[in-house]
Amino acid sequence: MMKKSATMSIVLCLLMVSSAALTKVVTPTRMMADGRDKLQLDTMIPTTFGDWEVDTSIVPLQVDPETQARLDRIYNQTLSRTYVNRDGERVMLSMAYGGDQGDSMGVHRPEVCYAAQGFEIEGAQFDSLATRYGALPVKRLLAVSGSRSEPITYWITIGDKMTRPDFQQRLQRLRYGLEGTVPDGMLVRVSSIDTDVKRAYALQAGFIQALLGQLSVKDRTRLIGTFSG
Repeated sequence: MMKKSATMSIVLCLLMVSSAALTKVVTPTRMMADGRDKLQLDTMIPTTFGDWEVDTSIVPLQVDPETQARLDRIYNQTLSRTYVNRDGERVMLSMAYGGDQGDSMGVHRPEVCYAAQGFEIEGAQFDSLATRYGALPVKRLLAVSGSRSEPITYWITIGDKMTRPDFQQRLQRLRYGLEGTVPDGMLVRVSSIDTDVKRAYALQAGFIQALLGQLSVKDRTRLIGTFSG
């Protein structure tokens, strides 16, 4: 079994090196989104949960019109909200869902979007966020513009698997492609304004835990997939 798995991994890696060759071998035609329940982000994500509620007095950072137009072509739905807890701490939640993520989810990762808005990106690193549902593979980074310091935690779900936004993300898309399937995908970003990065990441971790605990099993799976490791 291990030999078979290793051989498959080698084959997949070789295929990824030559995308032109892969296109000739297989062209995915089955849309995963067509066989799944219709997603509605604004109703799936509660406006109140745990110690958090939507703060309607604050509007999340908006992207420029050109970037927004590109996002609209890639994603079917987006959601942006700011939540506040009883201590007055605020966390921004942004989500983007696309029914066709065959090759474009990586184009607008937060480090790309923020850089396009003039932010400097610092301290980007992969991390593991411990939750009661498993250790989630996330990426963390700091976006800085003038006096604004915004630590960010985000993750990507391709199909029914949560994956790191790097080689693993491309590999996951390829696996679906070899099955003739075009996966859907979701990007979830959680951020806050804070010069204390460690404190911000701890706040975000608590927010994510509370959110996941409020969702049904079905909705939680759409956010973090079936990843459990």
